[in-house]
Amino acid sequence: MKLLVRHQTVYRYDASAGRVAMRLKLMPVDTPAQTVLDWQVSVNGDVLTDFRPNSYGEMETIWIRHDRQDNAVIVAEGLVETRETHGVVGAPVSRVNPRYFLRETPLTRASDGIAAMARATPEGDGPLARLHALSAAVIDAVGYRAGVTTSATTAAQAFALGAGVCQDHAQIFIAGARSLGIPARYVSGYLLAGDGSELHETHGWAEALVPELGWVGFDPSNRVCVTERYLRVASGLDADEAAPIRGTITVAGDISIDADVRIAQAVDGVEERQLQRQQQQSIPPSNAQL
Repeated sequence: MKLLVRHQTVYRYDASAGRVAMRLKLMPVDTPAQTVLDWQVSVNGDVLTDFRPNSYGEMETIWIRHDRQDNAVIVAEGLVETRETHGVVGAPVSRVNPRYFLRETPLTRASDGIAAMARATPEGDGPLARLHALSAAVIDAVGYRAGVTTSATTAAQAFALGAGVCQDHAQIFIAGARSLGIPARYVSGYLLAGDGSELHETHGWAEALVPELGWVGFDPSNRVCVTERYLRVASGLDADEAAPIRGTITVAGDISIDADVRIAQAVDGVEERQLQRQQQQSIPPSNAQL
């Protein structure tokens, strides 16, 4: 499957920003599950060419401006061919020992409740089956509900609340897997919805290390392992580390953020023309954070 993506984020400032520094993780890389055919990232119309591999084998760059800025328009767009690997996603070449992904963070620390949920999953059929059971247990315990959590909500808080979104489900899964001694990490990227709906935002899921299979992707929010509809961009110990955009702005006034994602399956250029038409539409507001 070929996926055509356009991801635009606009930062607007009440007063001109004196200094802007952003870490951008917006450049996907080739894995056994995907091949990047064409991709570029631009800020205020300038194409960025200085992406470098980090310790995870993924690409990132730092964009810094010291002159006065009224806004920043960040666009990541391109074409990626994905393959159905039945959840076994592989990964970029990494210099990090997989056991590093047993490390807790404030966002992924397992509460007693999360650890108990993980321990209750059956282990007799092996680690893969147990992880499937854990993924199902997460969405059974924490229903999908937008607007009740934020990017700062921890796995423990979302679990106690019993509601959340994809970030919360993935971080609860990660916390539970690590409590069982299974390395797990957060993944940010894009999802082509199977029902024809448009998500207009990035998506988050988890990967866990399974003996003899390697990294396997789990999306508790949708009760599936990842498929060819998923486009992997970045990973980290938690959602904060894997965030596509993170940085600081020196500005006296307020900052507003509008973000939008358009994704379509590219077939004979039909979807490409449709996506180009969609790009002319207004961008809905988002509560993404810098």
